[in-house]
Amino acid sequence: MNTQNSQIDLIRSPYDGAVVGEMPIANENDIEAAIIAAQRGFETMRRLPRFVRADILQRASEILRTRRDEVVRVISSEAGKPLFDARGEVSRAIFNLSNAASEARRIAGEEVPLDMDAGIFEYQTTGAGGARIDLSQADAEQLQAASRRIGIARRFPIGPILAIAPFNFPLNLVLHKVAPALAVGNSVVLKPAPQTPLTSLLLADILREAGLPEGALTVVHCPVPLAEKMVRDERFEMVTFTGSAKVGWHIKAIAGRKRVALELGGNAAVLVCKDADLDLAATRCVRGGVVYGGQYCIGVQRILVEQEVHDDFLARLLDRVAACRVGNPGEEGVDVGPVIDEGSAKRIQSWVDQAQAMGATVLAGGTRDRAVVQPTVLGNTRAGMTIEDEEVFGPVLTVNPFSKFSEAVTRANATRYGLQGGLFTNDLRQAFRALEDWDVGGLMVNDVPIYRIDNMPFGGWKESGLGREGTRYAMHEMSEIKHLVINYN
Repeated sequence: MNTQNSQIDLIRSPYDGAVVGEMPIANENDIEAAIIAAQRGFETMRRLPRFVRADILQRASEILRTRRDEVVRVISSEAGKPLFDARGEVSRAIFNLSNAASEARRIAGEEVPLDMDAGIFEYQTTGAGGARIDLSQADAEQLQAASRRIGIARRFPIGPILAIAPFNFPLNLVLHKVAPALAVGNSVVLKPAPQTPLTSLLLADILREAGLPEGALTVVHCPVPLAEKMVRDERFEMVTFTGSAKVGWHIKAIAGRKRVALELGGNAAVLVCKDADLDLAATRCVRGGVVYGGQYCIGVQRILVEQEVHDDFLARLLDRVAACRVGNPGEEGVDVGPVIDEGSAKRIQSWVDQAQAMGATVLAGGTRDRAVVQPTVLGNTRAGMTIEDEEVFGPVLTVNPFSKFSEAVTRANATRYGLQGGLFTNDLRQAFRALEDWDVGGLMVNDVPIYRIDNMPFGGWKESGLGREGTRYAMHEMSEIKHLVINYN
């Protein structure tokens, strides 16, 4: 947005501190202007035909495809994301926009059947002084009349939405909020993560180029107190947030009557059974644990391996960890770059050191260089260690054996989080039984928790969140039902 002051943030690379770009800092007047613009934008968006909203989103998808390299470089620079992963994020975002376009065309309500019960029909069609209807004595014409009411449940946009996004997917997780909101006819004020606002500016520029009406999307880069003021503002009908559990539940506490959708943290577990493909499991667990420096709410953190294959699996895992290329995220072929800042790296290191002091064994890594944390594997970890109980949000894996499958599921589930889990087995009975007892929003069988396609329902149990993302599911969260009943007898 065009701010009315001259305050500027310098956005720096988390790898080497180089200045990536500048971002205006919104003040209180700018925030007020953004909210007013969103109110006006909503009045425009809610009246647009579906095909108009869909065409805008589809054009945005096509523009993003043509500007892919530019966006990849910005993501890699400001987020410290390796190029391979930045390209993957842009690919997901292209699909996310086109899928939102498709869903915008077909989102609809449903007919609600009203002729399901004779007793209710008799009761609802009698009134003071009116003749009673006895359907047991009714002829065919009277019975037909009993069905001449139709109920239609239609979905409508709810109003301006405040979207607060994280740094780890500065394009695609932003689109998980913005795309469904626009598809259903809402307007959005977007507060990107303070570390990665430049990608949001690029997205806003792409959507403007695609024909998005003025006020439908406004980006504000502001301090926390102003963000909290927006959360409390009753002119927003909903706030959707992705980030830490602590901040998310605080947002819910101060949001007032508005809707709240929370996509929060996790400390995802993976179970590897003795009948699993160990090469596949080891390869995917390393990828799931070190992708983008482990800064992934569904990243692999805790691995439990059946006793008989524990040593074999661990050897394969350590070989693959050793093969990871660590370094500058802007260089081709780098697997692991920095975490978002050196403070985060120091925290991760302290958790590893604490676990080691409590009896854990460092099997790989365990060191850092500024903000770059070496991929780390720990053994002999247990509940009570921060590295087990909390979300590490770094490239750290714990590996421990189990003897009974039911005990492994219990241990995997013994956490305040419940976002996604992974299970490697060829026994479908175990897979279905795990789903019964393991309270996660998604269970990936013969894969790791990072598996996510953007049209999937995505969200967590327990302290991992509230509501569901995934285009169609988010559109339901961001709309409301009006029910129309017509008696045409």
